[in-house]
Amino acid sequence: MLCERPKEGGIPKKTRWEAGFGYRYLNSFRHYVGTVEQKQRETLGTQIVNDTHIFDFSLSYQLNNRWGIYAAVPFVKNYRNQLYVPTGVFTNFAQGDATVGARAWLFRPPTESRSNVAVGMGVKLPTGRYNLMGTARDRNGNVIVATADQSIQTGDGRVGFSLDLNAYTPFYWKTFLYAQGTYLFNPANTNGVSTFRTRPGETVFSVTDQYLYRGGFTAPVPKLRGWAWSFGGRMEGVPVRDAFGASNGFRRPGYAISIDPGLMYGHRTWTFSLNAPVAVERNRRKSVPDYQNRIHGDAAFADYSIIFGVSKRF
Repeated sequence: MLCERPKEGGIPKKTRWEAGFGYRYLNSFRHYVGTVEQKQRETLGTQIVNDTHIFDFSLSYQLNNRWGIYAAVPFVKNYRNQLYVPTGVFTNFAQGDATVGARAWLFRPPTESRSNVAVGMGVKLPTGRYNLMGTARDRNGNVIVATADQSIQTGDGRVGFSLDLNAYTPFYWKTFLYAQGTYLFNPANTNGVSTFRTRPGETVFSVTDQYLYRGGFTAPVPKLRGWAWSFGGRMEGVPVRDAFGASNGFRRPGYAISIDPGLMYGHRTWTFSLNAPVAVERNRRKSVPDYQNRIHGDAAFADYSIIFGVSKRF
């Protein structure tokens, strides 16, 4: 899992397969413009709350000592109290965008230095819901059916691809340093879904790139066989402009930087992990329409998230 040093060595035929389940919870309610918290939103009771549960199912197969293939399908449950027009409470539980891909070690394991780097590439398939609707009210109080906010759509409706890197090396006092990074490329510009917004450039959803970077160290827990702990930092977010293609349409670009403590337990073919990233910096950056309209929109961020994972080799 995320705080675990990747395993090297021979791949027994009976453990070439690995099934995994991941869960992430976050509750976002603190509004930011740039790095400045909009504390008046909570004082006035106008903050918008997103409550998100992500359930991720994965399956991988190790072809040999260096190469492996994988597939992952998430399911997402959301709650949002939307206080601006269209006004209403939006809830959903739907499949997200699936990913299939392959990973490989750069150096044939096991390495003499006990260091290695794995690189991967995946294809994101548009299996999620990107045009979820809900019952809301317009400016006159009339009941209407409106598009749910972009933050609780479970997909983006377009094909993308991702690159990832996982590296580790031994350090002092039986510890290992780790570095991980994933970047999701979405070359498509917009997906044509109406946002019910009226500002120029914000009438449809943008299809955004996304990224996650982590780094830190992990070490065994003394006198507790199978237990390890980790500590590091992470940065995740949405860029202002995508790496490929245009970046028009409505998006909330920005990032969160968090400290990232973790705990892991391994027993035979089972691995369990728990991480609890706590945000130390949040930044809602200007989008392309923001620059065009000479404004700076806001976004709500979570204080922390809970990430749990379990996997079994067979």
